[in-house]
Amino acid sequence: MKKLWCFIFLLLLSFSSFLPSPVFAHTNNSEGFSTIEVKKNALDYELKLDLEELGHSLKKAMDQKELIDHKVLQRYINSHIKLYADSELVEGSVLKTDIEMIKERPFAIINLAYKTNHKPEKLVVEYNMFMDDSDPSHANFAAVKMDGKQQEKILTFESREFEIGKISFLQNATQFLVLGLKHIFTGYDHILFVISLLFGAKTIRHILSLVTAFTIAHSITLALATFDIVHLPTRFVESAIALSIIYVALMNIFNQDSKHQPWLAFAFGLIHGFGFAGILSEMRLDTNHMVTSLVSFNIGIEIGQLLIVSIAFPLILWIKKLTLKPIKWVIPGTSVAILAFGMVWFIQRAFY
Repeated sequence: MKKLWCFIFLLLLSFSSFLPSPVFAHTNNSEGFSTIEVKKNALDYELKLDLEELGHSLKKAMDQKELIDHKVLQRYINSHIKLYADSELVEGSVLKTDIEMIKERPFAIINLAYKTNHKPEKLVVEYNMFMDDSDPSHANFAAVKMDGKQQEKILTFESREFEIGKISFLQNATQFLVLGLKHIFTGYDHILFVISLLFGAKTIRHILSLVTAFTIAHSITLALATFDIVHLPTRFVESAIALSIIYVALMNIFNQDSKHQPWLAFAFGLIHGFGFAGILSEMRLDTNHMVTSLVSFNIGIEIGQLLIVSIAFPLILWIKKLTLKPIKWVIPGTSVAILAFGMVWFIQRAFY
């Protein structure tokens, strides 16, 4: 009986050698090929990946006649390949896919497009395909075409970054100045906080002291976070910013004659500084221009704040001088609306 079982085992083992390999089998030492071309307002990326290894990483069966859904591919590639154009992270869109035989193995051919606002002077590629998911021995042979020149590098587990070009001082300063302006005008929570402070301001001198205290405070924490000296969880920072709006709005509602003190603006400015640093944490800051980037970004924020103050404060003073009874409810009513926004943001940020 024992001999019979040994015979059956050997028979099954011999048959298994004729069976096709599993769909998700490791290829070991898988290869990839990257060709990136930098154009005026876009980056064209042709990515070639071993089809079997791609299927294993995605945990999906790969049909050699047709690749899987573009959105699935796009999401996976954008999470494993980071492209920074002049420090700013750009995401790719899959345009088309194909299958090609390379070295007698099927490869997925994926064409991606990355849109940029201008032709980048510097490009950084962080490549992490397969290396942490399925094949640490994976290697990608990358070539970048930029300004009529081509630079090549082999990307491996130990060497995952590819850097080409150099950003100028002026380009870097302009970019981060505009980024600071854009951030303050799209950061509605910061705008509402500043307006809430203005409701409790009495004179030009008073508002200058509030804005100065707020600026000094957020500049300190912005620098500490950018240089990675102090780091706070994003959820905590964003929730605290919402609480700062709630606190100042409540003061404006229940004590309309209150005069906001500079220490209050300074205390909450420290929290808002960590919020401003959030956008910089998503970027790949050039170490050669780190200080320039930080100062330019902060100047952009200050210019935006001054524009908001110069528009909103005269309007608030004018409303306060009006004697019509319905007008008297404008500022308290606005404070209630700001309070509502703050409460919604706090619930979303703290519990979801």
